[in-house]
Amino acid sequence: GAPFTTSTLQQAGVRQLGMTTDRVMRTAQQLYEGIDLGEGPVGLITYMRTDSVNLAHEPTTDIRKYVGAHFHNEFLPPSAIAYKAKTKNAQEAHEAVRPTSVMRTPEAVKPFLTHDQARLYELIWKRTVACQMTPAQFDTIAADITVGEGTFRATGQTLAFAGFLAVYQDDEDDEGESKLPALAEGETLPVDKLYGEQHFTQPPPRYTEASLVKTLEEYGIGRPSTYASIISTLQDREYVVL
Repeated sequence: GAPFTTSTLQQAGVRQLGMTTDRVMRTAQQLYEGIDLGEGPVGLITYMRTDSVNLAHEPTTDIRKYVGAHFHNEFLPPSAIAYKAKTKNAQEAHEAVRPTSVMRTPEAVKPFLTHDQARLYELIWKRTVACQMTPAQFDTIAADITVGEGTFRATGQTLAFAGFLAVYQDDEDDEGESKLPALAEGETLPVDKLYGEQHFTQPPPRYTEASLVKTLEEYGIGRPSTYASIISTLQDREYVVL
């Protein structure tokens, strides 16, 4: 996927790291302002308030060099991948959120960072590297399974080539078609559990901080830099309970 914007960074921080949006932005601010790596403070990430998914030419070249040096040729696309912002009225004065140098790997800087800083930096670093790698490839499979007189069909995917998933996998990458195990024609499958449930129409799911950020962005409410304060205010005034 595309490199991080303010919005997608907050969503990933909530979903994958279990942070609040406010904590994500405070930690990102620390990484941006600079960390002492032994020879004075060094800014580890670019400005974290941005709608842009663009990367400058020089860091893109460095990322491609890194991928070429550490992965097989199949993982490096023939040319650099460019992304376009999907957000309405996107303000793209800054680059996407990325490491200031891809050569500063998470392992190299981890000794100098707090637990939160290390986890967030690793997330940003991996997403940035992955954005210049080839797509993952899946085989789409349909399996017909007979049980007595009935035939049941399962559809899903099996991973054929990892591509960027070798570096970074978001929870959203698991959505859509489910992954099926390897199956052979004529194979007898064990029945672990049989259950019958009646389903009724369900109300929309309650918001998480991540899905609320996504919805604010879709409706054009506020700016990405204000999402954390909006959500904090809602909770502090007890308009909502998390």
